[in-house]
Amino acid sequence: MDFLILGVFVLGYAFIALEHNINIDKAASALVTGTVCWALFVLGFHEVPAHLAEEFHLFAADHMGSGHGGLAQFFEHRLLHHMEEISSILFFLMGAMTIVELIDAHEGFRVITDKIQTRSKVKMLWIVCVLTFFFSALLDNLTTSIVMVSLLRKLIDDRQTRWLFAGMVVIAANAGGAWSPIGDVTTTMLWIGGQLGTSTIITHLILPSIVCLLVPLGILSFRLKGEVERPAKDEDEHWDPTTPFERNLVFAAGVGGLLFVPVFKTVTHLPPFMGMMLSLGLLWMLTERLHHTKNIEEKEHLTVIGVLRKIDSASVLFFLGILLAVGALQEAGHLILAADWLRVSLNDVFLIDLAIGLLSAIVDNVPLVAASMGMYDIVPAAAATDAWSAMFVQDGIFWQFLAYCAGTGGSALIIGSAAGVAVMGLERIDFVWYLKKISLLAVLGYFAGAGVYLLMYA
Repeated sequence: MDFLILGVFVLGYAFIALEHNINIDKAASALVTGTVCWALFVLGFHEVPAHLAEEFHLFAADHMGSGHGGLAQFFEHRLLHHMEEISSILFFLMGAMTIVELIDAHEGFRVITDKIQTRSKVKMLWIVCVLTFFFSALLDNLTTSIVMVSLLRKLIDDRQTRWLFAGMVVIAANAGGAWSPIGDVTTTMLWIGGQLGTSTIITHLILPSIVCLLVPLGILSFRLKGEVERPAKDEDEHWDPTTPFERNLVFAAGVGGLLFVPVFKTVTHLPPFMGMMLSLGLLWMLTERLHHTKNIEEKEHLTVIGVLRKIDSASVLFFLGILLAVGALQEAGHLILAADWLRVSLNDVFLIDLAIGLLSAIVDNVPLVAASMGMYDIVPAAAATDAWSAMFVQDGIFWQFLAYCAGTGGSALIIGSAAGVAVMGLERIDFVWYLKKISLLAVLGYFAGAGVYLLMYA
């Protein structure tokens, strides 16, 4: 059954990759893959997997007395456990998409796009990537990728050129998120878990992250020629355009709401989607009051209710299917076996981290980092008596390099990171196209940044 679950995952992965060849939307393939993997896991395991034995005993102790402590109920409990994390990601994604669409409906991004006057592909690529890199550190790579795709739609008309820029946005967003404690979920995990401190993350990882972006950016700069063609403005809008005051107010409130999310998380320790929902609710109230004097037709496209119709639900469902499938692999023990194999066969912390980074391009980096955190404990400084154990102290080299690799390695494939999945859904980028045009650039940047880190700290 283990191999059957893995086989279904690989087959589903192939269907996603060949979306345009088989004419089946990747969201449908992802949903089928995720649900079938879980069904096979539940039907195929007649006893608790060894790595879940402790969780089962705790579950049985709490529920056996009420008659709900059987194996089927435990598997349902594990599914709901994964749905907690998946739902928080999906609600975060939906909230961010709604805020971005609301800003876009008010033409708020003109504050930025009007200042980008260049039509040179190379200059625009540098501007977009640098903005993405630093926005990702301030917000997070998922939110930033959504914002930047909206900007690209205002700046570039040609689809293939926009895809190329969007692919670089994925690389820049992941590189920017790796050196910030709130920029990437895996870095946040290591930060909250106590493996890394804020100053260590920033000072030790910012240079490798910059190199990770500069290498593919430099290579692509030599290949790009000519100028971009801007989208033609729609002169047939059937609703009155917003005033400059309304446009600037909604832009400031929306961006302020996105920036508020990591602050809310730091202060309250609640999941990020709670801060996103609070920001969305406040922006919703603001826009309702802002347009309450307008008639229904005028404000139809300027309120959250109108904007919600434009949200790409297929992208959200694609996300759901992918994360369900990865969760099934984790429950079946495939990810733990992979982590153990890395530890035994490689036996070198740098090679282990590099492998985890590349593996995170195939499966989600969150369970891989979680498995790594479970494999190795934080070694007290007093107990670090040799070079090996010294790498696992708080702020140790293993944890630093893990944050870089897990944060940037997912750029190698478009479904290897939250930012990539979001961009793929929003721009409908083909998996194979990304593999041909962007993956090699991402891998070169990944290894270049890793090399810089090794030269600095190894």
